Amino acid sequence: MTTTVTIAPFEPADAEAFASLNLAWLVPLELFEPADEKQLYGYDESVFARGGAIFIARAGETRVGCCAAIPHDDETIEVAKLAVNPAAQGQGVGRRLVDAALAFGIERGFRRAVLTSSSKLVAALKLYESVGFRYREMPSVRPYETADVYMELVLID
Repeated sequence: MTTTVTIAPFEPADAEAFASLNLAWLVPLELFEPADEKQLYGYDESVFARGGAIFIARAGETRVGCCAAIPHDDETIEVAKLAVNPAAQGQGVGRRLVDAALAFGIERGFRRAVLTSSSKLVAALKLYESVGFRYREMPSVRPYETADVYMELVLID
């Protein structure tokens, strides 16, 4: 029997899952750095105080994924901290989380979405490409030292 996965806005009880889902891939790939720590544990300031949102994927009572949408300026929103538990991968959970973050941006009038990533994250990059993100030159100011991929998606022309 398959459990239905739902996508819902972050609640305070999701804090531990938000951190642990991301640490599960950041640490083994040696990508965890201070900027990640600030977002994972200081999400009130780094996400919500900036007008952003975090979405959580749940299979029953189990949190199986997450994704943040973080405003950068009046026109740009960042898709960040996408994570899906390996047991839930390959079922469209990541796409639904990205779609929720992009819908959040469109509803609020953001014109483009951006993201930074790592070339180590092949499956995530393929997902972003399939949604319509396009590779762009890495900005001179990098939010993450380990990031070597920068992508953009036009939300509203």
